[in-house]
Amino acid sequence: PVTQNFFTLLGVQPMIGRSFAVEECRGRSDTPPAALLSYGFWQRRFASDRGVVGRKLTLDNKPVMVVGVLPASFDFASVFAPGTPVDVFIPWPLTDETNGHGNTMQAIGRLRPGATAASAQAEFAVLAKQLEIQHPERNPVKPRLTPLQRHVNGRVSPALIVLACAVGVVMLIVCANLSNLQLARLGTRQKEMAMRAALGAGRSRLLRQMLTESVALSCCGAALGLILAIAGTRAIAHLDAFNIPLLASVRLDGDALGFTLLAAVLTGVLFGLLPALEVRSFAVGEMLKDGSRGSSAGQRHAWVRNGLVVSEVAFACTLLVAAGLLLRSFLRVLDVDPGFQPEGVATLRVDPSFQFSGLAQQNSYIDEVLRRTRSLPGMRAAGLTDVLPLEGDRSWQVSGMGQVYPKDRHPEAYIRVVSDGYFESVGIRLQAGRKFTERDRASSEPVAMVNETLARTLWPGQDAVGKVVTQDGGRRVVGVVGDVRHEALEKAGDSEMYLPMRQTFDYPAMNLVVRTVLPPDRLAPAVRAALRPIDSNLPVREFTTLQELVDKAVSPRRFLVLLLAGFAGFALILASLGIYAVISYSVSQRVQEIGIRMALGASATHLQSRILLRTLGLAAAGLALGMAASRALTSALGSLLFGVTPGDPFTFIGIGALLIVVAALAGYFPARRASRIDPMVALRAS
Repeated sequence: PVTQNFFTLLGVQPMIGRSFAVEECRGRSDTPPAALLSYGFWQRRFASDRGVVGRKLTLDNKPVMVVGVLPASFDFASVFAPGTPVDVFIPWPLTDETNGHGNTMQAIGRLRPGATAASAQAEFAVLAKQLEIQHPERNPVKPRLTPLQRHVNGRVSPALIVLACAVGVVMLIVCANLSNLQLARLGTRQKEMAMRAALGAGRSRLLRQMLTESVALSCCGAALGLILAIAGTRAIAHLDAFNIPLLASVRLDGDALGFTLLAAVLTGVLFGLLPALEVRSFAVGEMLKDGSRGSSAGQRHAWVRNGLVVSEVAFACTLLVAAGLLLRSFLRVLDVDPGFQPEGVATLRVDPSFQFSGLAQQNSYIDEVLRRTRSLPGMRAAGLTDVLPLEGDRSWQVSGMGQVYPKDRHPEAYIRVVSDGYFESVGIRLQAGRKFTERDRASSEPVAMVNETLARTLWPGQDAVGKVVTQDGGRRVVGVVGDVRHEALEKAGDSEMYLPMRQTFDYPAMNLVVRTVLPPDRLAPAVRAALRPIDSNLPVREFTTLQELVDKAVSPRRFLVLLLAGFAGFALILASLGIYAVISYSVSQRVQEIGIRMALGASATHLQSRILLRTLGLAAAGLALGMAASRALTSALGSLLFGVTPGDPFTFIGIGALLIVVAALAGYFPARRASRIDPMVALRAS
């Protein structure tokens, strides 16, 4: 349900048909109910039939008229209800009936020109005080304004910044590797450059030639990368395992293509700049002389290649440390006790397709649903709830009978409406008292259950069982259960109060929760067949396991860890290739020197040790720089870490050891090849 001006305020125009009219949102009986369809629902259920506008559908056993179809670009669920599929929109008249829905409503507004969120927040604070004075019988209003963009991406923005930085680090490592490659190629082209210079090519001409070659190489890589990116973004956009806002709308557009072209040119210039400057630094005579000896740019330029290797190791170290910290945080999150046991638990929405006429009809429906479900083979427990763990919250002010609290410090609790069997199905532990039973009905004493946090809040140091909360004129607490992490696995459980579904009317949102030994794909047909006699229009969606809800809750963190780990692994491979290339190139340039050393009695082990020590020296220098940079930069990851400090010694020591081992392996193979050089062959080649 949305108000009449909702889509107009957002600037969203239906792709087909129209938006809601004012009359349709006044709740008048002479106006036929209207509905707007989401684009995805229109495609799935109506095969993109443009003639659906004007047709009547049955919604909650009542006819509604389809007046329009929203555009594909409008993803309501990602913006306002992440993780919840939203298919149909209906008018919501703001009448006296909505007065009790204040804690389940969200209001959205557009600021006037020149206004800011801070000024609007200040204005709302004044209005809240006025409302509190005018209506002392109501709970105090605490308005919190959040910019819509922050509401959408505020949770994932830090992660996206980290990923962008990781991409930049990988690109810098690539540039360092390609710079080394170009420097090595330059060594074999010295005579060519000398000839060009002797024939009249100026230094600026040679510099442009080197940069042109580098940019051409970079653009070829970018073209291949775009092909992979098109396939990759399509695959990511269709992933349902990650609860990322607007992930389905990810695509390559003109901005992405322009950025790719710019990045390709800048990358080509960056990794081609050092070789180009090397060309400018050579005099023609020196180039001809060095070239006649068949050497590279000479020992005086070896520090450039070594410096690039050191920078690669430092960059890779920084990226690996960040990935290691986030990976350890992710594992810590998975080790958290959520307060329930998701293994072997599945859920199915069983909202009735009709409205209950009263509490008696609702309880009859509940009795039949639970009786028929529990009679199926393989069922260990079954219950109903209006809100599943990790799938939404609403809070009420709660107080113990006879207690008085300051208005600004009045206890609040999340409210769950559940049936008997729910706690057994989900695996929530009973700490004291009893659970709800079938006898907790309208004719019996009103009861409630609280979690440990609410029990400590309302009655510190006392036994909560037997106490009375003021809810609904007074409800006796019959049991205390363990805390459940309903908002996120990273956040400790807050105050919660459970109400028996058979004593609470007008909560048609029902989720059937079962603990079973059967797989969900075999369970769903059996449950639907069992419930069809009491509701032939039962939704046809498959069961969702509680483990899938847990996985969905940690999916943004998993998404970040997977991508960052991939970037870090790629950076490690590039760094190892860079070390191998430099050491291997150095060995190839020192064949004569190695042959002389071996002819004078140097052993193969001695040569290998010297080369390995040089390799480890470069790695150690890069590691020292990388560790220092990592310690300074990982403090920015504080908001993304859980159970791990930015200076976690285990991660730093582990990454350091990994880099040393990889560097040793990268240097071992060139060292081994050097130790097998035949001295006579090397001396004849001189």
